[in-house]
Amino acid sequence: MPTEPKKVLCIHSFAAAGRCSLAIITPVLAVMGFQPVALPTVLLSAHTGGLGSPARLDCSGWCHEALAHYRTLGFAPDCIYTGYLGSEALTGLAAEAFRLWPDALKIVDPAVADNGRLYAGISPEALAGVRALVRQADVILPNLTEAKLLLGLDPAEPAQPVEEQEALALAAQLAADGRQALVTGLPMGRYIGCAGGGKEPFVVRHLRIGRSCHGTGDLFGAIVTGALLRGNALSAAADAAAGFVAQAIQNTPAAADERYGVWFEPLLPRLSPMPEI
Repeated sequence: MPTEPKKVLCIHSFAAAGRCSLAIITPVLAVMGFQPVALPTVLLSAHTGGLGSPARLDCSGWCHEALAHYRTLGFAPDCIYTGYLGSEALTGLAAEAFRLWPDALKIVDPAVADNGRLYAGISPEALAGVRALVRQADVILPNLTEAKLLLGLDPAEPAQPVEEQEALALAAQLAADGRQALVTGLPMGRYIGCAGGGKEPFVVRHLRIGRSCHGTGDLFGAIVTGALLRGNALSAAADAAAGFVAQAIQNTPAAADERYGVWFEPLLPRLSPMPEI
């Protein structure tokens, strides 16, 4: 007898062009066998990473009304997965979802910084709101810059490769309150790595491909979320996600415009669960 797919409340931005945010997250989670329930915090005609000035529609008011509606329906997500919020009001929205459904698995991608600096428009209040969400999360997925910011460290990019013990120490500090932490995008010489802190510390490395494409962080985070909901350990989830992202980059022709992200769509069947016999 088929069982209802687990529901994932995805609180993220939606950029229609550029292969990132909900445009990646919802198909990935769906093909992995879950029901993504998208709560778009802001609608953009394209992402803001080099595609001009996108048309923008703030959805914060609508999102609060949607949460209230879901509550009246008896809706209960199995997981709440938050990404780019961008304002104090929207971090409050995610906190409200955490309060409404305390039993849901709470996964937070801080989505406030990269490459040694905050994203444009991230205010001190918004950063404080994300820090508060992190304290309530079960799993957090910061990149190296965000990990340092969360710990009050200098977020500048390291001049030298990050050593394994340094990576593990960073992840351990972020997991100090009982959550699991996965620090991503670690420059480790010929490799790009991620380090897990919590129940079982680990480091996962994959060969650096030498290309940077938009949306790979959202692709990685969605696969980690789906793998955790399947019951995988965080280390296995990280390894699977990193491997798929590498495949997606390699599947994207070198001549392709990197602003439009990786060509992940033809590879989606590889994420599908094995059919029941």
